[in-house]
Amino acid sequence: MKNFSLLTLLLLFVFSVNAQEVKFAPLDASPADIAYFPNKSVKFKKTDTPSPVIKVIYSRPSAKGRTIFGELIPFGEVWRVGANENTEIKFYKPVTINGVAVPAGTYSLFAIPEKDKWTVIINKEIDLWGGYAYDSGKDLVKIVVPVKATPAPVEALSIAFTTQGAVTNLVIGWDKTMVEVPISIK
Repeated sequence: MKNFSLLTLLLLFVFSVNAQEVKFAPLDASPADIAYFPNKSVKFKKTDTPSPVIKVIYSRPSAKGRTIFGELIPFGEVWRVGANENTEIKFYKPVTINGVAVPAGTYSLFAIPEKDKWTVIINKEIDLWGGYAYDSGKDLVKIVVPVKATPAPVEALSIAFTTQGAVTNLVIGWDKTMVEVPISIK
C-alpha cells in the first residue's frame, strides 16, 4: 500500500509539472476576416457551384472617430490594405487586371491612397507583416482607380465584390472612402 501511495504521489507530481496553464490572447483590435467571390454565403463543397474564384484575407481596423485617409493612413505612402499582416488575395483561376494576366495563385494586396485616386497593387510576395518590407520589384499589377464617397461612413475596413456584366469589382471601403478594382475572370 505504501508503494501504491508513493507511486500515485509521483504520478501526480509528474502530471502537474507537465500541465501548463494556457493563456489565450484577447480579441484583436483589428479582427481578421475573409471576403469571397462569389459571396461566402455560398457553400463551397466539391459538388456545389459556383466554387470560389477569389478570396481576400484581411484584418479590419476600425475608424474609432479618427480621420482615416490623409491622417491615420498618409496619402502617397504604401499601405497594406488593412492591419496586422498584409492582406492576401487568392485567385483560384487566372484573371486579368488592368490588361495584365494574373495566374491563379496567392498574392499580397497593397495600395497607395491619394485624396482623389488610389494605386492598387498586386504583389508576388506573401507572409509579410504590414507594408514595412514591401518590395516594388515584386509588383505584378498596379492600377490607378478613382476614389468614391461611401453612401454612409464605414466604421471597420470592409472588402466586398460587385459585378458589372463580365467584370467583377473588388470593392474596398473604409470611413467615407471607397474604391473599386475591376477584375476580368478568364
